Amino acid sequence: MAPVTQVQKKVLDQQAVENFREYLRIPSVHPNIDYEPCVKFLEKQARGLGLPIKVYHVVPKKPIVVISWVGTEPSWPAIMLNSHMDVVPVFEDKWTHKPFGAEIDQQNRIYGRGAQDMKSIGIQYLEAVRRLKQQGVALKRTLHISFVPDEETGGIDGLQKFVHTKDFQKLNIGVTLDESVASPNEECVVFYVERCIWQFKIHCTGNPGHGSLLLENTAGEKVSYILNKMFEFRNGEVQKLKNNPNMMPGQVTALNLTQMTGGVQTNVVPPEFILTFDCRITPEADFDQFEATLRQWCKEAGPGVTIEFELKQSKIPPTKLDDSNPYWIAFKKATDKLGLKLKVEICQGATDARYVRSVGLPGIGFCPMNNTTVLLHNHDEYLSVETFLKGIEIYSEIVTSLANIEHETK
Repeated sequence: MAPVTQVQKKVLDQQAVENFREYLRIPSVHPNIDYEPCVKFLEKQARGLGLPIKVYHVVPKKPIVVISWVGTEPSWPAIMLNSHMDVVPVFEDKWTHKPFGAEIDQQNRIYGRGAQDMKSIGIQYLEAVRRLKQQGVALKRTLHISFVPDEETGGIDGLQKFVHTKDFQKLNIGVTLDESVASPNEECVVFYVERCIWQFKIHCTGNPGHGSLLLENTAGEKVSYILNKMFEFRNGEVQKLKNNPNMMPGQVTALNLTQMTGGVQTNVVPPEFILTFDCRITPEADFDQFEATLRQWCKEAGPGVTIEFELKQSKIPPTKLDDSNPYWIAFKKATDKLGLKLKVEICQGATDARYVRSVGLPGIGFCPMNNTTVLLHNHDEYLSVETFLKGIEIYSEIVTSLANIEHETK
């Protein structure tokens, strides 16, 4: 393996930064994303790396791009490095730098929507491969670098569908690396499981009539009962976090009222109100018991109160982070070698790794952005050049460790 000289490293660093900035300038922002510029950019990257690229369309106009580096043992289970191409909307008037300008300030920070979530990581994967190839490294296991659509809207037309296709099965994935979050201290966050998303509406119906009357069995009275129960539960979860400073947000269930609809005018008692809730259930909870509780509250609220689930994810087994998982052993070996401090957490939000775990494969969420202000989905999202380049070195070590695990035949 030939070491990279300082001159070569400087050239590689400059190229990596420019590729990152070019990727940030592509406004793959919701809603109504045109992914074609991302595909063209990634095709150019694959040509520059001398690697094959495939574009899959499980859903029209929702491309899944996979750049592959075939290993010396192509029959062994492969390593998948996953990132998403889409980014969340911006409120441009709140930004001090153009959100798709990829500008660099005097502190050497690169601004742009996706700088942390998660275009930086996609480029770090590619630049890690570039460095390893330049050093003459040969990996035993094949590496698949995937770029997927629509993660920020749930991944429904992206990885969720792709993992159930024959094309995905042919990739022969053994483990997937995906995103976690930046960390304001020296720790790097690792996700091994996620809270499950339940989104539901509670319909409260009752007697309609004139606003001057004190009618019985009104929808509004039932709304009051439901909201009292929901916020009593929510306050209990908040209190758990306050009472235990060692407890992580992913260990409690988040429940939020997000919409209220109903009524036609001020002097008319309506026949129905609809309450919409977003709920993120900790994997440590009893899902059946929680659903039974929701239904019991509806029953107690009175007749004509029903629950309608818009999204109801099943509990997904966590990725094991112990000696039974050779991928975790290899990952931890690499991070230990680099002297990284890891903070293992339940993901309080949601990433595409849950879809990989749902088909029985291990998925590790990781982000090499320590000592970094957390700005995902925020105004003035940025990443320092130093942290970005350091992340490439980190992924180089992790990829080398993961892709050279000996294959155990049973």
